[in-house]
Amino acid sequence: MFQSFEDTASPDQGPPRLAALRAVLRDEALDGFIVPRADAHQGEYVAPRDDRLAWLTGFTGSAGHCVALRDTAGVFIDGRYRVQVRAQVAPDFTPVNWPETSLSDWIAAKLPGGGKVAFDPWLHSVAGLRRMQEALETVTLVRSDNLIDRIWPDQPAPPMGAVFAQPVDLAGEAHGDKIARLAKGLKAAEVAVITLPDSIAWLLNLRGSDIPRNPVPHGFALLHADAKVTLFMAAEKLADLGDHLGPLVTVRPPAEFLEALQGLTGHVALDPETAPVAVANALRAGGAEIVEQTDPCLLPKARKNEVEIAGARAAHLRDGAAMVRFLAWLDAQPPGSLTEIDVVRALEAERRATNALRDISFETISGAGAHGAIVHYRVTEDTNAAVEDGQLLLVDSGGQYVDGTTDITRTVAIGAVGDEEKQNFTRVLRGMIAISRVRWPAGLAGRDLDALARVALWEAGLDYGHGTGHGVGSYLSVHEGPQRLARTGTVPFEPGMILSNEPGFYREGAYGIRIENLIVVQEAPPLPGQTIAKLLSFETLTYVPIDRRLILPELLTEAERGWLNAYHATCREKLGPLVEGAVHDWLIRATEPV
Repeated sequence: MFQSFEDTASPDQGPPRLAALRAVLRDEALDGFIVPRADAHQGEYVAPRDDRLAWLTGFTGSAGHCVALRDTAGVFIDGRYRVQVRAQVAPDFTPVNWPETSLSDWIAAKLPGGGKVAFDPWLHSVAGLRRMQEALETVTLVRSDNLIDRIWPDQPAPPMGAVFAQPVDLAGEAHGDKIARLAKGLKAAEVAVITLPDSIAWLLNLRGSDIPRNPVPHGFALLHADAKVTLFMAAEKLADLGDHLGPLVTVRPPAEFLEALQGLTGHVALDPETAPVAVANALRAGGAEIVEQTDPCLLPKARKNEVEIAGARAAHLRDGAAMVRFLAWLDAQPPGSLTEIDVVRALEAERRATNALRDISFETISGAGAHGAIVHYRVTEDTNAAVEDGQLLLVDSGGQYVDGTTDITRTVAIGAVGDEEKQNFTRVLRGMIAISRVRWPAGLAGRDLDALARVALWEAGLDYGHGTGHGVGSYLSVHEGPQRLARTGTVPFEPGMILSNEPGFYREGAYGIRIENLIVVQEAPPLPGQTIAKLLSFETLTYVPIDRRLILPELLTEAERGWLNAYHATCREKLGPLVEGAVHDWLIRATEPV
């Protein structure tokens, strides 16, 4: 299997590791050290070597920080992880709601008389450090080597996964053309520094395996205005590429990256939100003038071309058929006969049976009952629970295929469930339908649409503590920026952007609900009498039935019922030819009109 069920959290190891870190603080005359979940490339996902936050605290979420001071240690987590963190960290660590409480505010409150707090300049972005420094008056932030690395005796080695080419018939554009197109856009700079792994992978039509579940390689790159690229990546990782990179790309060892930065002069473009402080320091040391610009790959990567969108459609149909086979099997199992791990194994087996699965796109979330209320629950041998009669089962999963990345959540009824669960499921469904149906004027961003997914919940005094959707890559990271369908989403939506649509509701200690489809931004057909110059809408990519047993039709408007019935009719039309026998019969029943 791709997924394992080992418990990687070590709450019992947190106190002695924290004590060892504090001994280093005393030796270095420091008052604290900041431990983010980050690596030198500033991507969202980290390799085992760089998972310092989990090693120190036991917390295994995908985002967060720890600020370890001499007498207290805060673990900063957002709304997705506030249940999970309490189960994973020892009492020596205090969970802090973030971003409601910022790191700088917390540090200032804990060190009112001032002090020195160290940080690793490779693990903080230029903009992130700037925000912290501006908010701290009496506390000094001190650049340091990584203090966790000093005390981590069995730290894993850096990843060295083989790199392979993404062919142009899947990428839709040759990497030489991408380089030329982006080089023209540099304008005020002679070179741009690129540190994000998925940006480099997209730009050069490369894929790799340095990050679990995300087919990207570690490396750094310089995009030059003369349409050439310098790639800093271990040569042994590139051994199987042949002549793919061609004469436009020069490969140098990663150890030469800082020296190369110090040798740059003139105007150098740098994304302050993604570039590490260490990169900016090296540029300044060499006399370069930094021009702060967004990573030149971010928007072009997000705007999927027609080949990538066609690939996404094909991947989702393949994945949808696997999901239908899984759901039909699940419905045939007696309540109480399965565990959460059984569910994960069965679903992965169906995806593997496509003979096209390269990996899962993230660790499958299989949460029965109360575990479904843990937004990013990961089942382990220790937490594995039976799937019992009367429970909701939340399954959030996805696959990595060479033609697309999938991400889907379905919440299903196990036996007879209560009326409260059905009411809240229907409210969540109404939010998902609202996003699916919306048309909006070009120029709006995620923050402008996010509320539509919450209105039905707000009417009942309910909400959920995560964004409604994230960007998704094309056989790249399942979480991709810069677009977000969330209150924090400020980048306007453009045609070709793929996002998730996943409102939810979570009753801690009882159940969780989430319904998720992937959608792609498209130009909306004009309406009669339309006065808005350009309207956009979403095309649905995911076609898998939604559990009708959990829907209260009387809570749906006529338009919402119309959308749902049309969606299920399309599921039947698209997936019917891909399944047969008992699975086909299940599909027919699951897509009956409400």
